[in-house]
Amino acid sequence: MSVAIALVAVFVGSSPALAHGKGLYSTEAEAQARADDIGCTSVHQNNGKWMPCADERELHQQLRKQ
Repeated sequence: MSVAIALVAVFVGSSPALAHGKGLYSTEAEAQARADDIGCTSVHQNNGKWMPCADERELHQQLRKQ
């Protein structure tokens, strides 16, 4: 059981699509690469970091499609 929990924690912790905090990138290029992966065409800034999609609403819509 503890192995299963550890595997889930590793998977969730490493996937930007599953954790909002993991959707923040230091560079515009990193956010754009993720945006391309999930079907967005632009990026936006949030508190000095970069996020995929035009805004968080579009980001969440795209993530729900996956």
